[in-house]
Amino acid sequence: MTTTDMPRPVDAGPGRAVSKKGPRKPATGGLRRAVPATTLLWIMACLYGLPVLWFILSSLKPASDLFSYPLSLVPHDPTLSGYMTAWRSANFSQYFINTTIVCVITTILTVGVSCCTGYALAKYDNRWLKAFFLCILATTMLPGEVMLAPSFLVVRDLGLYNSFGGIILPAVLTATGCFMFRQFFLTVPDELVEAARIDGARELSIFVRIMVPVSRPIMLTLAILSFQWRWNDYIWPLLMLNDPNKFTVQIGIQSIVGAQNINWSVLLGASVISMIPLIVVFLVFQRYVMNADINAGLKD
Repeated sequence: MTTTDMPRPVDAGPGRAVSKKGPRKPATGGLRRAVPATTLLWIMACLYGLPVLWFILSSLKPASDLFSYPLSLVPHDPTLSGYMTAWRSANFSQYFINTTIVCVITTILTVGVSCCTGYALAKYDNRWLKAFFLCILATTMLPGEVMLAPSFLVVRDLGLYNSFGGIILPAVLTATGCFMFRQFFLTVPDELVEAARIDGARELSIFVRIMVPVSRPIMLTLAILSFQWRWNDYIWPLLMLNDPNKFTVQIGIQSIVGAQNINWSVLLGASVISMIPLIVVFLVFQRYVMNADINAGLKD
């Protein structure tokens, strides 16, 4: 065996010292920054959650204990009489069906129209589209009460008074929905659209097969908000409906309130009952809201 075949010893000179990795230090910097933010979030959660907790616990109190002094958060003698009285005195099953029909149809149309409008405003360069977008934003500067009278006249002349269509039609196009989709589609890389056009995809195919799946988190966010808006809407259904069989939940709750006195226990119970569908919708869809990857179709 020659000298070239001999294994070389490891150089251990002072200039080639072997580095030894010591134990890693804990990342105290990130923890130090996270503690104040987490504390602030817990404080805000308590500030927002305390009135809701008081509201729910008050619905379990008898009417005589609601205004007793001193006030107490926890009911001494919890009862469900307010819930049972509210359910018997109001046709909640019919109110839920009517409101669900209005909310589901309005939400589907609102999401669809807002998605199409937001895509056109974001991905097409046209001065008339920009002017149209400014007109849409201008509607947010007007109070909703200003639009009640002209909207009522238009819906009445269309023959939609005292119908679900009269509630649904004015609520389809919302400036908030158009703005949300426009801002989201602006963040989608133009290269994704150009690559699809180079591959021969038509504009409708690009929108349906690429943009709609990518915008699913925004669609679910707007769907939750739209469902909540329509479920809690009171003024517009009150103006449009005079048939008790077509009343929505909010009008039904108001109908159980007496003209001279108010049974607060029954009113609180009915209000909590009306909150249940909103809570269920949020818990079902909230985990999909921020689950997005807009760069899924691009290569580095």
